Amino acid sequence: MGIAETSGVFFTTFQLRRVAYQWWRAYKLSILDEAASLTWTQFSDMFLREYVPQNLREAWHADFEQLHQGAMTVSEYAVRFSDLARHVLVLVATVRERVPRFIEGLHPSIRISMVRELEMDIS
Repeated sequence: MGIAETSGVFFTTFQLRRVAYQWWRAYKLSILDEAASLTWTQFSDMFLREYVPQNLREAWHADFEQLHQGAMTVSEYAVRFSDLARHVLVLVATVRERVPRFIEGLHPSIRISMVRELEMDIS
């Protein structure tokens, strides 16, 4: 668990203002002590449901599902992957879930090389 998982909710909610602050305050009052144990993934999901339109969340989800390197460089693909992944935490909440998805979207020649490297590391 990194800092985002353990302290991200506290750091983020501390910065909320106006309507978002009122939303968080009402949530905390409604569940009492459970807010302290809320994970970053749970908080992100709640926040997105509250403040990001459903059609935009669905578009991020679809874009992520269809993402492949295509004509992008590996660096460009990595940036796009990270950008979309942060919006679809339900699909790739952990690094262990992100790595195979990232590899899956690479050009076949790069993917094959990575699989070989991983096999060599295992043995």
